[in-house]
Amino acid sequence: MKFSDGYWMLLPGVRPYYPAMAYDVTNGPDCLEIVAPTRQIHHRGDTLDGPVLNVRITSPMDDVVHVHVAHWNESPVTPSFVVHPAEQTDVETFCSEEETWLRAGSLTARINRRNWSLAFEVGGNTVTRSGSRGLAMVATNDGNFMHEQLTLGVGECVYGLGERFGPFVKNGQIVECWNKDGGTGSEQAYKNVPFYMTNRGYGVFVMHPEAVSFEVASEKVSRVQFSVEGHVLDYMVIYGPTPREILEKYTRLTGRPTLPPSWSFGLWLTTSFTTSYDEATITSFIQGMEDRDLPLHVFHFDCFWMKEYQWCDFRWDERVFPDPKSMLQRIHDRGLKVCVWINPYIAQQSPLFEEGATQGYLLKRKDGSVWQTDQWQAGMGIVDFTNPSACRWYSDHLFSLLQMGVDAFKTDFGERIPTDVAWSDGSSPQKMHNYYSYLYNETVFNLLQRERGLGEAILFARSATAGCQKFPVHWGGDCFSSFESMAESLRGGLSLGLCGFGFWSHDIGGFEGMPPVEVYKRWIAFGLLSSHSRLHGSSSYRVPWLYDEEAVEVLRTFTNLKCRLMPYLFGAAIQANQHGWPVMRAMAMEFPGDRACEMLDRQYMLGDNLLVAPVFSSDGSVDFYLPDGAWTSLLSGQVIAGGSWIREQHNFQSLPLLVRPNSVIALGSSTSQVDYDYTQGVEFFISSLEDGKSVVCEVPYTDGTVGSTVTITRTGSEISANLSGRAENWGLLLSHAFSRVTSAGATVEPVANGARVKVPSGTDVVVVSVD
Repeated sequence: MKFSDGYWMLLPGVRPYYPAMAYDVTNGPDCLEIVAPTRQIHHRGDTLDGPVLNVRITSPMDDVVHVHVAHWNESPVTPSFVVHPAEQTDVETFCSEEETWLRAGSLTARINRRNWSLAFEVGGNTVTRSGSRGLAMVATNDGNFMHEQLTLGVGECVYGLGERFGPFVKNGQIVECWNKDGGTGSEQAYKNVPFYMTNRGYGVFVMHPEAVSFEVASEKVSRVQFSVEGHVLDYMVIYGPTPREILEKYTRLTGRPTLPPSWSFGLWLTTSFTTSYDEATITSFIQGMEDRDLPLHVFHFDCFWMKEYQWCDFRWDERVFPDPKSMLQRIHDRGLKVCVWINPYIAQQSPLFEEGATQGYLLKRKDGSVWQTDQWQAGMGIVDFTNPSACRWYSDHLFSLLQMGVDAFKTDFGERIPTDVAWSDGSSPQKMHNYYSYLYNETVFNLLQRERGLGEAILFARSATAGCQKFPVHWGGDCFSSFESMAESLRGGLSLGLCGFGFWSHDIGGFEGMPPVEVYKRWIAFGLLSSHSRLHGSSSYRVPWLYDEEAVEVLRTFTNLKCRLMPYLFGAAIQANQHGWPVMRAMAMEFPGDRACEMLDRQYMLGDNLLVAPVFSSDGSVDFYLPDGAWTSLLSGQVIAGGSWIREQHNFQSLPLLVRPNSVIALGSSTSQVDYDYTQGVEFFISSLEDGKSVVCEVPYTDGTVGSTVTITRTGSEISANLSGRAENWGLLLSHAFSRVTSAGATVEPVANGARVKVPSGTDVVVVSVD
């Protein structure tokens, strides 16, 4: 939202009031309370007839400063973001006639008392600051607003702000944090998160669930402005300095992603949306996958498992699913999990509508009538999740489905939440618009966790806001079946990952339209090299044999690969749970010192050590950048020198999948399952290991604990591997970086991507000679 007309002038009706000085300061041991008048005070008369800003500066944890600014003291209004402060913080305050400051760990908030400015410093250096006319209360003809402007340095890039499908670097953009059902092809977003980080070592969390407007190097090209309606502004500055450290601290405050069940990382197949299907159709899909030796792990029923006009009534459409409990058992007997679609709306034709309206479970208008609309489902109402009884009512219906055999829920929608309403608990309609997604997904996730147990809860959620990362998994919404939409989906996922969301997926092949076969096959590789992988469409099916036989082969290749990668991928999932680092990571996050990585949005790191560059072209050409070092193709074992851009040509069975220099990848023994004992038959792929380097690689169990650990060290022409913990039939895979591989204590055989070293049973240490 803009308040100025260019740099010098204001828009009509805009009357800003900026703090001029820190007139009075109360500094406690862990807090600064500042009275900041909006004019210089020279005598008593200057204290009359003018607004004052009350600024409170505190710290919820080390390296984090919380700034609370109030024009008028508004009564607290729900909801607010859930924040978990640290039990102890290293805080110090100081005040003199010239300045006052608060230090939290390494980060200091320093205020110039005579001429207001607020600088955020580390080691005496400013990382960002609110300078002249940065902080303001703004009166307009449309209401009162608060804004802050934090400076951007030369070359400083801004990332995050939720799942945004436009340019990955947000500089130059106007970002409105207001959840909308706008698809992946617009500036709107399903998942708005008022958090951003920059490549200068800090992040900013604007603690407002309601609409937050960001002018990112747009209204003022050397500043980020964020504004909210009302008389209060709350934000935090979080110092890293690395992107990993910023996310670790941000998710320590707002919540870490829960570890999803291992089975959820497998391949999901769906009915698609408006396609025609019954049990025979579903059985033919599952059998078709089995007949073609295509691993499948989850089957999803989309909207029309319920009868039309009745979403949601949580009842199977008996015309096509006459015995759903037996059908679900038959699907389970094939070793598959089951997911069903839901949304938080109750159609007027649903048998539940009257009960929900009578009992006060549906959102009401201010006159006490049920809020209804014909958009989506005719006459539908919206479940009021601020009402605990409504939460229990909704959960009870889902519980019946769990008893029937459902394992997971796709929590669709939750963005189109009206503001001309009265919530059961008196919550602010403006604040509830975005925050509704939190209460909706929390309600469903808590049910699953309560009934299925810790580590077994999984959603497939579309809407979100800050904190929703605690309820995985999230997917990118409605995309088109094109390379352009495939690329915009990746941009959205990378942006969301930089807001602490650890697990993310997208519709393989695209949602809208029938994908061209080349798009479908390239999207398969991208999809199976994402944290979660789902074949899903709108009006067309996504089973591969409908495209061509090569599509079947491509799906088999990359599903087999993902199954083998599970020890590595589940290790990355544990990192997301413990540290808040996404499984799919922007290059700027993993290589903050490499300027070439700052704007890369067509490649990513999958966990710590795998670089993925999806192919977005019909002819198989792909350009990607490699940071310094010797990178190794996991598929071919070939070594590529980094520090430059690379152009390659790949067939549909391949793509750039490169192992980071001096790293080890744990590969599992199964090519068909994702939930198995990763320690049994594990192989450790060794990329180009430099002399004197030692690498530690952990292999997890599916409960998140460590099963085994291998330490691999190179000394001259010898590589030693020392295993601790539990592992049987383990081995090594050495890439083509090593031209000759021999071992006196193990069998060595050539393979496509290097040399396999089979370690004898009962052996914990093996030494390999290499050239």
